[in-house]
Order: sequence, then C-alpha cells, then structure tokens
Amino acid sequence: MSHFKHRMTSGYSLFELLAVIIIVGIIASVSMRTLRNTVDVSKTEETRQEMDQLAWAICGNPDLVSGGVRTDFGYVGDVGALPATLENLVTNPGGYSTWDGPYIQDDFYAASGGAESEFKYDAWGVEYTYTGDSIISTGGGTSITREITYATTDLLSNVVQALITDLNNTPPGSSCGDVDLQLIYPNGTGSVDTATTHPAGNGLAAFSSVPVGHHLLNVIYTTTEDTLFRKVVVYPKDSFYTEISFSQDYW
Repeated sequence: MSHFKHRMTSGYSLFELLAVIIIVGIIASVSMRTLRNTVDVSKTEETRQEMDQLAWAICGNPDLVSGGVRTDFGYVGDVGALPATLENLVTNPGGYSTWDGPYIQDDFYAASGGAESEFKYDAWGVEYTYTGDSIISTGGGTSITREITYATTDLLSNVVQALITDLNNTPPGSSCGDVDLQLIYPNGTGSVDTATTHPAGNGLAAFSSVPVGHHLLNVIYTTTEDTLFRKVVVYPKDSFYTEISFSQDYW
C-alpha cells in the first residue's frame, strides 16, 4: 500500500495583506514626515546662518576684535550709511571711494553666467526681504527675521567727545578759538566729510551724527600749527570719549 504524505501549505488572507499594506503605509508616512521635518530644520539653520553673515556684512561682526578694539564694522563702517539693497554688499553702488567690498561671498546658482546671486536667497530659494534695519526670510512658510539694528540712529548718529589740554593739563580758556578739531569720517555717499569744531574754554568739544567705524580726529593749535592725530573707534549707540594733551605749555 502506498502512503502519500500530504504537506499543508499556508498563505496570507486578504485581511492580513491589507493590514500589512496599511502598516507599511503608516511607517512610510511617518518616515517622510520625519524626513521633511529634518530637511526643514536643516534649511532653517542654514538660512539663519546666512542671515547672520548678511547682518555682519552690513554692520560688522562684533566678535572680530584685536587688542581689545573691534576691527570690523562692515559696509556701514566704510560707507557711513546702510546699503540701499543687499546687492550693494558685493557691487559698488556707484564709484564709492570708501566702499571696500565685497562684504560677503557671492556664489551663483548656475555654474556660469548665473543671473541670480545665492546670498540674496534663503535655503528654500526665496529672495530675502531687506528693510534697512532687518532681513526677513519667508521661504519656509513662517517668517524668520534677523534684526540688523533696533534703530538706524544706533549705527549712524553717535557722539564723539574730546577734552583738549596742554602739557600742564590746562584747557585753552580764551584761546579756544585757536584750536581746531577735525573729524574725518565717511559721509554715506561714497566719500568722506571733515567736520570741524572748536573746544569750549574748559577744553570740551563734541561731534554728533557720527557713523560707526574707525575715523580720524585731528587737533590743531593754529597759533603754532602743532597738530595731534587720534584714531576714533565709534561703536553702535555709543559716545566715544578721549583726552588729548599737547606736549607744550600753551595756556
């Protein structure tokens, strides 16, 4: 008698297949959502970093210091005004002699002959909105704002003060009209201005509406043509003060 061994075969029911498909779909959906979130976080961070670089290009990086003195004041420090557009950071606005850019690296989307500058666009490829005191990114669906300054006067309208005396620390008194103070700084239109004033009898003198940056202060006793030079470093929303003494007993 022959004996046949019957092997049982098993399979998946339609219900089980549907359940597996649904589970796989859920996992794929969660994975895609997680991936999108990761990409968005990455693009947000990339955009924030670029906006920081743009802000530093405009008004300088405060962390760049040498000998305890800030060395970088960006476009504003060289020109004496905020750029009209972000393009001014890489292209001279019009023959400005004080412009010392480019202030930010200008990479192009296209390998050659690109018409769009990468630094003007966020990580989603949407152009930044530049208001003069802030930079705004809207590519991610939610606005990201990088403040450049809370008030333009903080960058463009500061005070420089000086106390002028002679060798014996005596102020000029009635000879104050014989002392000229000249402050040389960028005027915002591509060249420099020389503002001139005289100290009061007590030796105090002041200049207002001075932009941030490194400027030159000359002090001249016109009677003898004795001239002193002092570098002036003006910080945002600040009042620079210095004491300058001639090496002669004049008064």
